[in-house]
Amino acid sequence: MPKVSALNMPDVPMGLPSHMELQRTRVSCDKDAPTHTENVQASGAYASVGVDNSLRLDQFRKNFRVTVVRLTEDDMEFDMIGIDPSIANAFRRILISEVPTMAIEKVFIANSTTLVQDEVLAHRLGLIPIKADPRLFEWKDDNKVSNEKNTIVFKLHAKCQRGGPRLTVKSDQLKWLPNGSEFIDEPTTATDSTPATGSTPKTFTNFDHSQASLPEFANNPIVPKHPDIIISKLGPGQEIELEAHAVKGIGKTHAKWSPVSTAWYRMLPEVVLLQDIKDELAEELVKKCPAKVFDIEDLGKGKMKATVARPRSCTLCRECIREENWEERVSLRRVKDHFIFTIESAGQLPPQELFTEAVKILEKKCKGLLDELS
Repeated sequence: MPKVSALNMPDVPMGLPSHMELQRTRVSCDKDAPTHTENVQASGAYASVGVDNSLRLDQFRKNFRVTVVRLTEDDMEFDMIGIDPSIANAFRRILISEVPTMAIEKVFIANSTTLVQDEVLAHRLGLIPIKADPRLFEWKDDNKVSNEKNTIVFKLHAKCQRGGPRLTVKSDQLKWLPNGSEFIDEPTTATDSTPATGSTPKTFTNFDHSQASLPEFANNPIVPKHPDIIISKLGPGQEIELEAHAVKGIGKTHAKWSPVSTAWYRMLPEVVLLQDIKDELAEELVKKCPAKVFDIEDLGKGKMKATVARPRSCTLCRECIREENWEERVSLRRVKDHFIFTIESAGQLPPQELFTEAVKILEKKCKGLLDELS
């Protein structure tokens, strides 16, 4: 059997023996369990062989890179190479819980005669993704008045006529009110129960100007991201009339503000053939793999051998090494500092902008830590 220590391994810049470099940079996925899963962080871990394992900024800059593999309107896949798993996980956690979005927080129900309870109706409305850039809005707390800078107002009025078919109310029936609330606020004291003659009745918001007058929204009105989300179904004679107010928030407060359906990563799979696998064994190997990682190369004269055609598709199901003697032929590994990162946007912002915002938030956290230490 040929020597395998140098197979598919990068240059060893620090002078480690090849078998130690394999343990340092790869997770070995054996039949029973993965091995060498830990990351070696200590600067003197390899001092006995004369190697400095300390983290150097110039080396990090040289090795780190981001490569976009797939980018669509709603999802993005990219490779983050040359980083520690803790950094990749920090981006994942920030994307899920700390990148702000706009979501419906308060629902003012004037009339609802459906079978859906008011609390359930408000909850369903809160989970509808709003296509609005949160960076254009301010944070709103309980002490702030709702205005055009911190609140988005939608109205919904749907009625099923008696004698007609049942009516399905969907998210496209939420209409943006760029001038703010149209509902009259109830007076709080006896003195303000009667508005002055000619004065404008007080509503639930205080807009100084229309949001539609802003250039950001003039040609890009605020709407729900998906028009076909079912809110409720109305029977004959039933009616819904309400206003929904959206504000800025983060997923750490409530999942409705999370900008991603999911954000996840995995280490890059590495599949290495330790010896030539030919003829019947090659066909057997190709049939073993449900992910279609392997292919067959025709050598001519009826000869063939197995090749690793799609290593990125490997899911580490281990079917290729589960039977006896196959671990001597195939090695399954993961690259410790190479992460395949996937972002699935919920629709409020494009996935590439979500990642950019996550980088800014992590940068702000790091600066805050340095300021506290100084």
